[in-house]
Amino acid sequence: MAETEVVSPGLWLVATPIGNMGDMTSRAQEVLQAANVVCCEDTRRSGRLLAAISATPERLIVVNEHTEHDAIDTVADLVTSGNVVALISDAGTPAISDPGERLVRAMIERSLPVWSAPGPSALIAAVIVSGFPTDRFVFEGFLPRMGAERRERLAEVARERRTCVLYEAPHRIERTLLELAGACGDERRVCLTRELTKMHEELWRGTLAEAVAHVQSTEPRGEYVLVLDTVASMTLDVSDDDIVRALSDRRDLGLSTRDSVDEVATVLNVSRKRVYDLATSTDKPGANSTKKRKT
Repeated sequence: MAETEVVSPGLWLVATPIGNMGDMTSRAQEVLQAANVVCCEDTRRSGRLLAAISATPERLIVVNEHTEHDAIDTVADLVTSGNVVALISDAGTPAISDPGERLVRAMIERSLPVWSAPGPSALIAAVIVSGFPTDRFVFEGFLPRMGAERRERLAEVARERRTCVLYEAPHRIERTLLELAGACGDERRVCLTRELTKMHEELWRGTLAEAVAHVQSTEPRGEYVLVLDTVASMTLDVSDDDIVRALSDRRDLGLSTRDSVDEVATVLNVSRKRVYDLATSTDKPGANSTKKRKT
């Protein structure tokens, strides 16, 4: 059967290896071999992948964070003309913290077919090896770089009761772990993964405080996937002084009393009433409360 009879015309989102060439599915190879056009982030990198599987598209189009919007009309015209157009990212599944989301939306708005050849995903690979609950998890991708938006996102992560997954670049990993420890508490457990499915794959598990020390003692390389344990999994002995200090930290970041109370109650896994009483007391609530109590 000819390739064009196997793969239907349309925009195909094709997952590519995240490290090991063995990650690639036979279906992904079939689609790329049938594609008339391949949209990719880097023509040199993708060219090597295509050559390795004997895929010879008629055309490569650069679709990255800067060019995705401009490529929409071109891709739509190609699909309308009956072409098989494949979209790939540098590694993993396109449209997940990579180009593709706007392109897919535009094809759907034009009633054009969109298909997928699923496969490797660093997100899923990290979640399933973390050892943390997988029945409910949330993907945060890359945190905002700075400012109020970053602080707000960190506060949301701290309150999150599901397993939480983030991506981070090696040159920002230390800063992000430090800020996560400040927002979520030093004892929140984390699984750090990098170089997934490659020869030097690393999986590391411990607390956020330990994770900071770990990355400080190594040379971070490769993109990281961080998996944070659920708040509900934490069992802490928390004193009133601990709560007061945590409230003070949040207020220093500009959070309101209400938001500070909500976040501290979640992070320390204590009752909101207890935190609210300490936040609104006119006395020094921690002065005579150094004894820790079980929550």
